[in-house]
Amino acid sequence: MSRTYKATGINLKTQVLGESDKIVTILTPEFGLIRAVAPGARKHNSSLGGRSGMFVVNELLIAKGRSLDKITQAQTLKTYPGLAKDLGKLAASQYLAEIVLCQALSEQPQEELYELFNEHLHRLEALSSANASGVLAHLAHGVFHLLALAGVTPQVQVCCLSGRPLNPDFTDPNWQVGFSIPAGGTVCLETRERLRREEERGRGGEGEINNQIVLYERLRQRQSSVQVPHISLGEAAPSAKLSTSAPFPIPHAQTVVVHRQEIPVISSRFSAMELALLQHLSQPEIMQIDGARDHHWLSVEQILRQYAQYQLGRPIRSATLIDSYFAANHDATV
Repeated sequence: MSRTYKATGINLKTQVLGESDKIVTILTPEFGLIRAVAPGARKHNSSLGGRSGMFVVNELLIAKGRSLDKITQAQTLKTYPGLAKDLGKLAASQYLAEIVLCQALSEQPQEELYELFNEHLHRLEALSSANASGVLAHLAHGVFHLLALAGVTPQVQVCCLSGRPLNPDFTDPNWQVGFSIPAGGTVCLETRERLRREEERGRGGEGEINNQIVLYERLRQRQSSVQVPHISLGEAAPSAKLSTSAPFPIPHAQTVVVHRQEIPVISSRFSAMELALLQHLSQPEIMQIDGARDHHWLSVEQILRQYAQYQLGRPIRSATLIDSYFAANHDATV
C-alpha cells in the first residue's frame, strides 16, 4: 500500500509546531478534514510558507505518518487575497470556517461542504469594501446554508407551534414574531399566548382531580380502619356477610390523561423586515429588500449565531471579531 496520497484542499486553521513547522487543518472534498505538518513552513525562504496560509487552496502530495501526516509537495490553485485586505470580510470568513471545522468529518468525502464554503468565500471577497451591511448579509447567508447542509436549519417559514405560514405584516409597525431556539425556529406570539392561557386553565382542572384523589385516599383509610367484630367458636355467624372486596370505590371514578403542549421560551423577537430577511436566506442568492438596514441584519446574525452555537454545542469564538468590527464601524459613522 502506498504511503503517499494526493488531495485538493483549503486551509482552515494553522498551528505552530516547534521552531519552524506548522500543523495545517485542511478541508478536502475527497477525504474530509486532514491535519498535516507543513515542515519548515515558518522559515523565511520556505516554499510551504505562503501555501500553508489561511484560505489557500492547494493540490497536495501528503505522506502518511504515525500520528500526523506530512505535506511533501503543494501547488497553489486558488487564493482569496481580497479577504485579508478587509477586516470585516476576514472576520466573516473565519466565522464560517469555524462552523465548517465543527461540521466536517475526517476520512469521509465532504464535497458539498467544500464547494459550499468556497462559494461563500468567493462571494465575500467580491463584495465592495464599503458595503458593511453586505458583509453581514453574506455572513448570515453562509451560516444559514451551512446549517441547512448539516440538516439543522431553523424553521422560518411557518410557526413551530401551529404549523401555519408566517407572512410579515409591513403595514403594522408594531408587528412581531418570536424565535425560539429550543423549539427550532419562529413562533407566532398570538398562538403562544393562547396556549399559555389554555395551560393555566388546565392547571385549574388538575387541582380538582387532585382533590378527588385526596378524598379517595381518606375514604380508603377510613374503611381499612373499621374493626371486624370478634366471633366466638360455636357462635352463629351474623346473617350479613363481611365484605372482603376492594376498598370503597369513588363514584364516577375515571382515568384522566392530560396531554400538554410545552410552551417554548422566546429567545428573540423579530420585526416584519427582520423576518423577511430571515426567510429569504434559504434562497441560493441574497435578495435585495427595500428598507433593510444594518440593524436588521445585525438582529438576524445574532439569532443565527445563538442558534448555531446551540446546535454545535460550543461558542463561535470568531464571532467576537465581527462584534468588534461592527462596533468600530458604527462609532466611525456616528
